[in-house]
Amino acid sequence: MLDTHDPATWGPSLDAAVDAVNRGAVIVLPTDTVYGVGADAFSPPSVARLLDVKGRGRQMPPPVLIPDVRTVDGLAREVSEPARALMEACWPGALTVIVLSQPSLAWDLGDTHGTVALRVPDHEAALALLTRTGPLAVTSANRTGEPAATSAAGAEEQLGDKVAVYLDAGDSPLGVASTIVDATGDRLRIVREGGISRDRIVEIVGEDAVAGDDG
Repeated sequence: MLDTHDPATWGPSLDAAVDAVNRGAVIVLPTDTVYGVGADAFSPPSVARLLDVKGRGRQMPPPVLIPDVRTVDGLAREVSEPARALMEACWPGALTVIVLSQPSLAWDLGDTHGTVALRVPDHEAALALLTRTGPLAVTSANRTGEPAATSAAGAEEQLGDKVAVYLDAGDSPLGVASTIVDATGDRLRIVREGGISRDRIVEIVGEDAVAGDDG
């Protein structure tokens, strides 16, 4: 368990996490929503290891955390104006946006059907880590079917020694998962409501840009 409460002293902890990611290991990191379990998004063996730790199959590919909105165009294509408006307004924050992925990328996140779910977390330690590692495949730090961990200790209780490094920054500020919006169709579709409300999304992009509950 490595401390990441204070930017003045978290250097060695982040060094250890970066080293673990670079050698293909799985780590646990704090985010603004819940704790995440992550690995190098561009290393297929690392992502496979992540899915194994999670107890999840390829049919449920992990989202990808990125350090800032400028990273989007290197990973995604045909990003709609409403999707960009959401990213600009809500990132860093509790919003995950599903977009079409760049077909040239050398990654294998699972059965994505040509899409990728992106998010910029609103957490200082997570952003400091992502700035060094680049995009990380990250999903909630729990075994599939169990509650998402809101502390490093809670994550360790579920995932144990399958994780190389646990970064501890105290309890998750929000304690709820991110909202997931599918931006691959003609209208935005809210897949899961979490840290960002539907009302807030409509406020940003307008009612016409958001599909209703019937699709």
